[in-house]
Amino acid sequence: MSDAVSILRKKFTNQDATVAVIGQGYVGLPLALEFVEAGFRCYGVDVAEAKVEQLAAGQSYITDIASERVARAIESGRYIPTTDFAVVGEADAISICVPTPLNKTREPDLSFIRSAAASITPHLRRPSLVVLESTTYPGTTEEVLVPVFERAGHKIDEDLFVAFSPERVDPGNETYGLTNTPKVVGGVTPDSTALVEALYGQFINQVHPVSNATEAEMVKLLENTFRAVNIALVNEMAVMCDRMGIDIWQVIEAASTKPFGFMPFYPGPGIGGHCIPLDPTYLSWKAKTFGYYNRFIELASDLNTNMPRFVVQKLVRLLNEQQRSVNGARILLVGVAYKPDVNDLRESPALDIWKSLEEWGANLSYHDPHIECVDTFDGARSVDLDAAMLAEQDAVVVVTNHSAVDYKLLVEHAPLVFDTRNALDHDSPNIYKL
Repeated sequence: MSDAVSILRKKFTNQDATVAVIGQGYVGLPLALEFVEAGFRCYGVDVAEAKVEQLAAGQSYITDIASERVARAIESGRYIPTTDFAVVGEADAISICVPTPLNKTREPDLSFIRSAAASITPHLRRPSLVVLESTTYPGTTEEVLVPVFERAGHKIDEDLFVAFSPERVDPGNETYGLTNTPKVVGGVTPDSTALVEALYGQFINQVHPVSNATEAEMVKLLENTFRAVNIALVNEMAVMCDRMGIDIWQVIEAASTKPFGFMPFYPGPGIGGHCIPLDPTYLSWKAKTFGYYNRFIELASDLNTNMPRFVVQKLVRLLNEQQRSVNGARILLVGVAYKPDVNDLRESPALDIWKSLEEWGANLSYHDPHIECVDTFDGARSVDLDAAMLAEQDAVVVVTNHSAVDYKLLVEHAPLVFDTRNALDHDSPNIYKL
């Protein structure tokens, strides 16, 4: 074991290390708080000044991160939100948690990773550990990050260690959080793997090392491709059942009674969030560079991205049956976040549904207890639910099944409710399901 490994390992196991988490979003903020609560001193670095000011004031902007938790971290003196990348010079470990979107041609956009790497490189202390957590295609850590550090004069396994550890954050999940969800880690070298395992092992119950960073990158893509493909399958089944007059929800419930060989997935108006709509595309893109065309991923993506269109088409049919035109119809979307009980709009199917209905000439409004305003809805703000307002609607579409919504009120007063999430446990004639 080299001196550098011994120095860092001792700091990690004694919680004497200072860490820096680059990006204070849905992944970076929870990670930074776990570091602080484990006893580490942590800089939360983000380029958004307003976000940093809010965190410094002890205020959270993420639904399932309580402001009280942020305030306690600030009061401890161990959590320091900042926009200054120079603080990396004090850090023994740096975790990069920045966005990895797709560009307009649906190819990986690594600009945030490249920018983060360029920003931290001039300040890296020797020795230190850099861990990439942003979801990306296999090979990114070794092909993109390592060359940036080496060009700056750093030597892997001598003064710098580099690893990848896929984030597994599930916003709104009250059962599994960061500490009780097993953490996969893989370094570009065995020493890097050992160090990232030692670091995360201080506050995560189970750390699972793999052979290298590329395997760790592939783990995340397999997880979310599995979900995307199975969601696509059940979405196709839902469209098929709709045409055949079969209740897909009862079919799934019955199939779920089988104790082996079946895992329930549920249809919906589309998929959202940063992971499932994007991650499989990263893998498909990388596979093409090896001359491999991933048919499952492409088909699943096509099926899932067309679900908002199916929702709109069925709503058109439902209104037509009531001799109403979509043009001019008053339509209320209930829930616009991408999943229940979060305030995250990223890739939400509600965005596509709203846009499509707007093009049809509908008079639109929305209710979401977690999202006050949506810029892409021309600045529309969430409206309160009440009996009179619901009675005036031509249709109410449940897009996201938030637990705080008064669904009984919808059933009793809305003339037509199109439930895309099976949120309504009623057999009322004014309720139609996906």
